[in-house]
Amino acid sequence: MVSYKELGLVNTREGFKKAMEGGYAIPAFNFNNMEQLQAIVAACVETRSPVILQVSSGARKYANQTLLRYMAQGAVEYAKELGLNIPITLHLDHGDSFELCKSCIEMGFSSVMIDGSHLSYDDNVALTKKVVEYAHQYDVTVEGELGVLAGVEDEVSAEHHTYTRPEEVEDFVGKTGVDSLAISIGTSHGANKFKPEQCTRNAQGVLVPPPLRFDILDEIMKKIPGFPIVLHGSSSVPQQYVEIINNNGGALKDAIGIPEEELRKAATSSVCKINIDSDGRLAMTAKVREIFAKNPGEFDPRKYLGPAREELKALYKHKTVNVLGSANRV
Repeated sequence: MVSYKELGLVNTREGFKKAMEGGYAIPAFNFNNMEQLQAIVAACVETRSPVILQVSSGARKYANQTLLRYMAQGAVEYAKELGLNIPITLHLDHGDSFELCKSCIEMGFSSVMIDGSHLSYDDNVALTKKVVEYAHQYDVTVEGELGVLAGVEDEVSAEHHTYTRPEEVEDFVGKTGVDSLAISIGTSHGANKFKPEQCTRNAQGVLVPPPLRFDILDEIMKKIPGFPIVLHGSSSVPQQYVEIINNNGGALKDAIGIPEEELRKAATSSVCKINIDSDGRLAMTAKVREIFAKNPGEFDPRKYLGPAREELKALYKHKTVNVLGSANRV
């Protein structure tokens, strides 16, 4: 058993309280490798932002659970080396079983998500409660989910979304004891969040998806006032990256994301954690494709992963400053 406290990590409890009071959201950036982790930590140190390092089940298998433990500890020390001991949380994204959540807790995670949204309501309650009871023994915070997000991200896949029902949230939170709740109000997983026919064109001719259901969010906040809310599937899919990828051999069709102004609005409410994964993948892929197209003889990973890391850092600095409002909160 490895306690996250030994690694220098923090759980989400205090950070979420400060975020709701301050009208911002803490970034939850997914990572799979060293370059992504370096970019996240450097961006958040430079903008003085707290951060949640988010790992999916697939990313954990890819990186190896033992290496992840030391990478998280390394992230804490790296932040100090860069000059600022920012609050860092290591969080399991979309845990789908008690066993997975338990394993992560035992390997130093300071926060876990148990996603029982695909189950019946009663089974979701029972599974979430079981994880909460175990996690709280070790002061690990737990995120639950009500509602289903459409789209594909790693091992999470759903064809259709189901909005969170406000009438269920108070009962769910009360019965499970979760520390935060992921809801569905129109965000979606992956880079291809919406079909073009679901969107309208703005004055600049850009496809804009249906607006987020802030009416549902408002109802939820009335039912559980002051309770931490989480938004998944919140990448904005910057079109400059889509264009670079497609101009350099890629084939991303109909990649449409969530407008950043809607996320900024959400971050001023009880939404205190916003998940961003696909935007980082797009930024790295765009830079790598661009380098290979310009330098087809390049084979040194440092020469393409290094610039990709810098592109990713710039993206994450933009998110903390201009979208989530988490900059200068440390």
